[in-house]
Amino acid sequence: MENSDPRKLLDIIDSFPKRKILVLGDLMLDRYLWGQVDRISPEAPVPVVEVQKESMNLGGAGNVCFNLVSLGASAVLVGVVGRDEAGQWIRENAPETRGIIQDETRNTTIKTRIIAHHQQVVRVDQEKREPISAKIQEKIGSLLEQEEYEGMLISDYNKGLIGQALMARILPYAQEAQRPVFVDPKVTNFPYYTPVDLITPNHHEAESIVHFPCRNNQEAERAGQTILSRISTRYLILKRGEQGMSVFDTQGAIHHIPTIAKEVYDVTGAGDTVIATASLALLAGASIQEAALLANAAAGIVVGKLGTATVTTEELKKAIAP
Repeated sequence: MENSDPRKLLDIIDSFPKRKILVLGDLMLDRYLWGQVDRISPEAPVPVVEVQKESMNLGGAGNVCFNLVSLGASAVLVGVVGRDEAGQWIRENAPETRGIIQDETRNTTIKTRIIAHHQQVVRVDQEKREPISAKIQEKIGSLLEQEEYEGMLISDYNKGLIGQALMARILPYAQEAQRPVFVDPKVTNFPYYTPVDLITPNHHEAESIVHFPCRNNQEAERAGQTILSRISTRYLILKRGEQGMSVFDTQGAIHHIPTIAKEVYDVTGAGDTVIATASLALLAGASIQEAALLANAAAGIVVGKLGTATVTTEELKKAIAP
């Protein structure tokens, strides 16, 4: 890989199993209906999907957690589910459940994707996005202060868990405890992610934050510098889809990394893979450029898979040093 020592990157990957990250974020159930289309509905100009199988995965912060575990790390998952069937499925299938809080006033978020002939036909979302109660915020705050972990990863899907009050409590605590914080953001809560160590918006989110286009390197550089001027973060990785990534630090260095995806089947969960890989690499002593190179390689692997997917250390090593 350009501007990198493959041996150093492989050493970083080898140290992933020594890392332990707490993942705080919105939990959801990713449900897939797999089938085929042979005809158009007589009721409306839409395809009729004959469902052949169904599968379910942990989505949102749960998928971030599975990415960490797939890369060999330990993860503590903290979030909220409803007291319903989907919430029970999440609790039964999560790596561990002590950080999963049940809230009888909420429905568990469910994203149902209908896939036919290797293409997503439609997605149906069932969710409640109201902010969590002060009581649950207190439970989460106490849990974060009691757990042992090296760093905290915030996976914000704007479903009500992350907000100003919770950030105002936990970010000063993490800073005082010298635990790095890594954020996969949503625009709504952008002003509250400060101080943090890494934030990874995509180019659409960046455009909504800075209110100007982010379509080429020059515009991306301007967007990144604007974001760095508005919140306190050590590093910024701007995810730019097929254009790769732009990487910023507080010393003013900017690196543009081209995408290495060969075939793109499904971008579902690619952002989860990026933040998980970059966070592990930084905890393992990588520079931000090395962390971004590894995250970019991991994303290139996962978009070549259909459905919510993860990357293994073996796959990542092969991508780094084939």
